[in-house]
Amino acid sequence: MFAGAGTEPRLCRSRGRFIILLIHVGNHISIQEGFRKNTFSGRRRQENNAREFTDAMKKLEFTVQDAAGGNRLDQYISLEDADLSRSQVQQAIKNNRVLVNDLHQKASYRVCPGDVVGIELADPVPLDARPEEIPIDILFEDDWLVVVNKPPGMVVHPACGNYEGTLVNALLYHCTALSGIGGVMRPGIVHRLDKDTSGVLVVAKNDRAHQGLSEQFKEHSVLRKYKALVYGMMEDTSGTIEADIGRDRFDRKRMSTRTRKGRAAVTHWRVQEAFDGMSLLEVTLETGRTHQVRVHLASIGHPVVGDMVYGTAKKIRSIVLKPVEDALKKVKRQMLHAGYLSFSHPDTNKRLEFEAPVPDDYENILGIAREYLC
Repeated sequence: MFAGAGTEPRLCRSRGRFIILLIHVGNHISIQEGFRKNTFSGRRRQENNAREFTDAMKKLEFTVQDAAGGNRLDQYISLEDADLSRSQVQQAIKNNRVLVNDLHQKASYRVCPGDVVGIELADPVPLDARPEEIPIDILFEDDWLVVVNKPPGMVVHPACGNYEGTLVNALLYHCTALSGIGGVMRPGIVHRLDKDTSGVLVVAKNDRAHQGLSEQFKEHSVLRKYKALVYGMMEDTSGTIEADIGRDRFDRKRMSTRTRKGRAAVTHWRVQEAFDGMSLLEVTLETGRTHQVRVHLASIGHPVVGDMVYGTAKKIRSIVLKPVEDALKKVKRQMLHAGYLSFSHPDTNKRLEFEAPVPDDYENILGIAREYLC
């Protein structure tokens, strides 16, 4: 489209009454001096999907070169700017903040050589969560990330009803900075564990780390293993559960495999110890849906011990020995522990592995099971 890179204004595209006058520098286009604001002032916008960029946003603009033609729109933008993850780009497209030749297009649009692609990004919002001096068990930390062993009973990030005492509050006191991609209430949070689930969790300290870790979770290259104590004896020594998970049709606070709009979910399990009426499983996640381990195990008739949402009191009564039954009645949380986490470091690409032992309350139940149910 241009004979060569320069700094003089060039007429680069005409579409009916649309005239775009831009300053081309290399592969990037300068958007200084009120890009599009002056060029299109006074023009009647008859197209329903046309809009102007605002001065309050960060704006980027690219011209598609011959070699990039044919790429999806979201893929093209994320390749042009390494600081943008594909999920960020897709969200911007969804929010009508991406234009191709001054028109909105879907993420699946295939860009053509000469297309002018613009994206506007909201400036990061300052953190709202308050630092609190709360002890945390740190397994690893560097300038990019921090890996913690989350105790049971601790909420990961502030939310309705839990604005204090969360892992985020503790990390903000310990760390000088966390990634802002997660938003004001979830800084640095790449993945979560339920309040009453203990174990290993990684948190990003900058946006590049957040993007790199998020991509690994999306590509299923992160290895996560849980220890789940469940009711009943498994018929096989190992197995796989493949069942979509979505909101329960009758209780929106629960997740279920019986749903009209579920998302694909895959859980692998292996028996580590077998007791009379209970089993200790090693569970490996292939996907990461909300409450996935608990929902999948309950769906095959083996709910996690102590799970008040997906379990049932009838399971406790199936344990005939009174010392064990009494101990199980005192359990106030699900016996689920994220004991192993492995991923590639977002900067060095070195593979990292972390393990954490089960908490004391979990170990106590296992000790009773080994004493009375073996």
